[in-house]
Amino acid sequence: MFKPLLGFGVFVLLISCDANNENVEIEAQNKSNSPIKITTEYNTQREAYFGDLHVHSMYSYDAFIFGGIASPDDAYKFAKGGTIRHPAGFDMELDIPMDFYGVSDHAYYLGIVREMALGSSILSQHPVAEGIDSLDEDVNVRRSIFRRFADFASAGNGSEIMDETVVKNAWDDIVTSANRHYEPGKFTTFIAYEYTGTGPEEEVLHRNVIFRDSVAPEVPFSRIDSDDPQDLWSWMDSNRAAGIESLAIPHNSNVSDGLMFSLSDYRGRPLDSAYANQRIRNEPLVEITQVKGTSETHPALSPNDELAGFELVPFKIGGSVPIQTQGSYVRKALLDGIKFQAEQGFNPFKFGVIGSSDNHNATHVGGEDNFYGVSGLLDSDGQKRGSLPLGTSQEEEDIYFDRYARFGASGLAGVWAEQNTRESIYDALKRKETFGTSGPRIKIRFFAGDNLPEIDDRDLVEKSYANGVSMGGNFISRSNQAATFIAWAAKDPNSAPLQRLQIIKGWTKGGEIYEKVFDIACANEMQIDSISHRCEDNGASVNEEDCSISTDLGAAELKSRWVDPDYDSAQHAFYYVRVIENPSCRWSTWDAIRAGVQPRADLPTTIQERGWSSPIWFIPAQ
Repeated sequence: MFKPLLGFGVFVLLISCDANNENVEIEAQNKSNSPIKITTEYNTQREAYFGDLHVHSMYSYDAFIFGGIASPDDAYKFAKGGTIRHPAGFDMELDIPMDFYGVSDHAYYLGIVREMALGSSILSQHPVAEGIDSLDEDVNVRRSIFRRFADFASAGNGSEIMDETVVKNAWDDIVTSANRHYEPGKFTTFIAYEYTGTGPEEEVLHRNVIFRDSVAPEVPFSRIDSDDPQDLWSWMDSNRAAGIESLAIPHNSNVSDGLMFSLSDYRGRPLDSAYANQRIRNEPLVEITQVKGTSETHPALSPNDELAGFELVPFKIGGSVPIQTQGSYVRKALLDGIKFQAEQGFNPFKFGVIGSSDNHNATHVGGEDNFYGVSGLLDSDGQKRGSLPLGTSQEEEDIYFDRYARFGASGLAGVWAEQNTRESIYDALKRKETFGTSGPRIKIRFFAGDNLPEIDDRDLVEKSYANGVSMGGNFISRSNQAATFIAWAAKDPNSAPLQRLQIIKGWTKGGEIYEKVFDIACANEMQIDSISHRCEDNGASVNEEDCSISTDLGAAELKSRWVDPDYDSAQHAFYYVRVIENPSCRWSTWDAIRAGVQPRADLPTTIQERGWSSPIWFIPAQ
């Protein structure tokens, strides 16, 4: 079932490193399978690398219907600094190339719709393919064809058109493109795909599957095989036994209607230790933010967190049905997880976090000031994505346009890794030394321990690794002495200054779960209130006539050595960092300003971009 694929092979460290930075020679194979040697820097204290692991190309059925004809090859060229032509006719380009990238097309219908459009396949004659070969720029036509495919799939007919040869050819191109564009030490690609699983009412239970090396299964596991994520994990386990390592990253839990982090499994059975072990073995991370909303938390779940309402999507995708919050948000899942740990001895929700985009143009999503949209021709300008007046009465379109207006220009994955290689970055993902941002390249570090250095110690990172645990790790409480935390964030040079650095704590006591937000460092020497644990407002503002921001307020760096004032070594708890920028214009405001109209009154005109670290879990000593 499995075979090696051409590309870079397994890398072997030829020298060891005992200094912070070394030039390391690694042995690899080029695309023609010839041995080569590459020199790359290896940092024992690790570097921050940024990337996107959730990108769709022409092989995703929805991307193709929406006008996306860029290939995986095009996507990787874009990530390295090239341009891609948007279906609407403008160029998309990054201001700074990515460090790593993964094209993650839907395994479901992989390559099928594109094959239908070519007109030379028997698939083109299937009734569901009507109109595919003559798609024009009419978004209503495209949307109706997409709806036809979605209804066809929902009726259980999807296997009729899953031509194995077409799927295999598309998958081989995806794999080959990833291997061809891999440049160890400079640019890392990952073989990847999206498992588009759903619940009984088409609830979103999607995962991105990321492979560690240059080999991959013959074809990906899709919802045609099973909608039950436990079957996906079992497939991943069998691959691992055959030497093919991978991990899955759930996304858009915010629109899963409570199923992503349900307290029972897909078949309605109570969660147990076997479920927890299999899930975390295969799913160490979750996507905390992306274009279809941020999944950290919700005001209904975190009423004392005034920043809980960031970039929320209130309804199920494509409709006006409110979303069930319980089971849909990461912070509540983390809380439920430590309650399971305290009461039953296992934690099914022990996730680290990343961000990624879920863009369907083979590109990243762009920034707030150059938002590309998400879905090709469907949201290619301000009118189509709902930030500008339609100019005509189309009441039946209100829900559709409002859906895109609630989407965000997010997000980005960050990792701390020794070098920019598949092995190093994948291992960082696996150990959860990761962070996510809403788009800017904010760097975040987080440590906990009993004997951490002072915040200005010149060997801060080295001593923190030696004497503590980093984000994604476990800290076992062995005394009543309050643990110390080191939290640090540095701004994106091309984004707004930082306003505040926070630690979010969750804990369980007496069978109940609790959460609390602590501001631990403030820009402009603003003081932290001892009761509310909040910084004073630094007064940063935005000129909504031209989107200029305060240039003399905020910080390039925020850091703190913090001790939890409520620490209890007998409690199960988790802590993670959240860093907040000064306010800046939201993409919808930029659209309005450029069009010379007032921003929509029911949309936020400004946002505060942010980043989140993976948690550190505190476990009482036995």
